[in-house]
Formats: sequence, C-alpha cells, structure tokens
Amino acid sequence: MAFITLDTQKLAKNFRYLDKLFKANNITWGIVSKVLCGNEKYLREVIHLGVKQLCDSRVSNLKMVKAISPEVETVYIKPPPKRSINEIVKYADVSFNTEIETIECLSLAAQKQGKTHKVVIMIEMGELREGVLGDDLLAFYRAVFKLPNIQVAGIGTNLNCMYGVLPSHDKLIQLCLYKQLIEAKFERAIPYVTGGSSVTIPLIFNHLLPKGINHFRVGETLFLGTDVYHNTTYKQMENNAFQLYAEIIELTEKGAVPIGELGKNLKGESVSFNRQKRNETSFRALIDLGLLDIEENHLKITDSDLKIAGASSDMLVVDLGENKKNYKVGDLLELEMDYMGLLRVMNSRYIEKRIKETVLVKK
Repeated sequence: MAFITLDTQKLAKNFRYLDKLFKANNITWGIVSKVLCGNEKYLREVIHLGVKQLCDSRVSNLKMVKAISPEVETVYIKPPPKRSINEIVKYADVSFNTEIETIECLSLAAQKQGKTHKVVIMIEMGELREGVLGDDLLAFYRAVFKLPNIQVAGIGTNLNCMYGVLPSHDKLIQLCLYKQLIEAKFERAIPYVTGGSSVTIPLIFNHLLPKGINHFRVGETLFLGTDVYHNTTYKQMENNAFQLYAEIIELTEKGAVPIGELGKNLKGESVSFNRQKRNETSFRALIDLGLLDIEENHLKITDSDLKIAGASSDMLVVDLGENKKNYKVGDLLELEMDYMGLLRVMNSRYIEKRIKETVLVKK
C-alpha cells in the first residue's frame, strides 16, 4: 500500500514562521485545514501547534475538529447549503455567507439550538466566485442586522482560487472601505476584515497590505511553504512536510514504443510516440499508485533520474532509464506533491496516513 507521511517538525517550523509574521503585523489568522480531509491523526498534530481557529469547507471535518478540541473556533468557508444548516450551526462557530435566505435559515437553526452563530459576509471583488455585489451591500447588511441569533463577525473576499485573480493593494483598500461604510451607516462594529489568504502574504513583505486587513486564512503556505503569488517556495519554510511513498510492484526492461494500433486511453487521450525509437528499451517500473489517488501532473519523483511515463487507474509507470541505481521490486519511491496533489492523496482512503519516521529509499 502506498502511504503519505507528515513531518511534524517541519510543519511546526512553518507554523512558527507564519505565526510570528502575522503577529508582527497585528493580523490574526486561521488555518484552512481542508487539505487534511478530516484525518484525525493529522488534525491532532495541527491543533497541537496551538491554533485558535480552523477553517474548512466540509461539515464532517469541522465535526472532527470539535471532537478533538471543542475550544478551537471552527469556520465553514463556503456558502452553506440549506440542507446542511443544522449541522453547520452545530459544528461551525462561523460561516461565510452570500445569500440572505441562507442566513435567515442559520438564524432559525441558531435559535432552536440556543446559539449565536457568527457570519462573515463575502464580497465580490473580481474573482466571480462567491460574493455579494458592492451595489447590494447596504441592503444586504441591513437585512442581516435584523436577524436574531446572528452576529456579523466580518467582511471578506476570495481571490485567486478559480480564475487566478491576484490580490492587489487597490482591491484590498476597497474591501476596507466597504467595512468602514457599513460601520458608519449602521453604527455596528465589524471585527474581521478577512482579505488575506496564502496568495496575499507577499503583500506583507512588499508593504502593500492595507492596515485594515486584519485576518488571514492560510492553508497551502502552511503545509507546503508555497509562495502562491510567485509560484515558488519561501526560503524560510519547508516545502516537504508531506511526502508520498509508493512501492515498485513490477520492474522490467521494455520497449520505448507501444506495439499495435493506438486508440484513446482511459483518460480519453490520444498519445503519440516517436516511431524511430521503436528499437530502444528502458527499465520501467510499476508503482502501487494510480489516477484513483492522484493525477500524475501533480507529482514529482524526488529522484531526478526517474520520470513518470504514464498512468492508469491503479498504477503509475516510471521510466528508470538504464536503472543505474539498481532499483528492484519492493523498493519505495519517494514523491512530492503540489497542493492539489496533496488534496487528492489525502482524500484517498487507499493511501495510508502516517507520522514521519525514517523511511529507507534510494538516493
């Protein structure tokens, strides 16, 4: 069975770096834990770091957080489905919202459960995903402020996730101005302006983050050390707190070009080959990892002499070339993942999740 490991020391190093950065800039932050897919073992390690707030887009994952540590504030970070309202109020202290009818349902559920449910109103700032339009903002807040058992905890926006719209000083200034407008119009304080995510962190270093942005929600940079804005890794952070391992289950010297008429593969692709290489061979290994678990374009083998040659539902094919390092059946290959790859692997029940220990692989 393939397995993934979490190096808790590297994760702690990343957490300390970000925590220090945010505190120095008077910013509170929550960890977006959805990449962990509710895994109890890994969530315990994250909570052990001393986090105050965990954000997720699945109610079942927030339920796990509350089971581990009821005092951690939980945030549901997408517009709530009406059919899940009762569970969201039960397990999420805060939810991100864009529909007044949904908040009315949250209000009713909160009354029945004897709770006050906090809401963050998300504003459309150009990404064209979730968000209330600026022209509708005053009417929206007027209606929300009338609802019992609902507390407006903040105003926020989402950028970069769908179309890649990057945060800018001007966009975030506009978000802060919306907050000031609402406070002045209704004489109600709005504590959070949550305009920050992993992609916004470089604005802190470039002194372009408006002072009114006082809350960040961060996942990818914590777990992978990624500078999402520039698609690089922060030098002060670890990018391999998570590592994936897969076992070689077949290793044979085979031809470089398939034999026979080629149709479409299982992904619906038509693959072409250089027929001049039909007499060439290389050592090819099958590993116990497939498209059911992760797509190969989200993976990189740490041994740079190897390359992924292809993928099927349950196996990846690795080209070993001349196999100069004498890999054999039963050996483990170590692989790195990007954020979407990590998300897919964590969501696969076929991949064992472990805490980092010494793993013997060829170098």
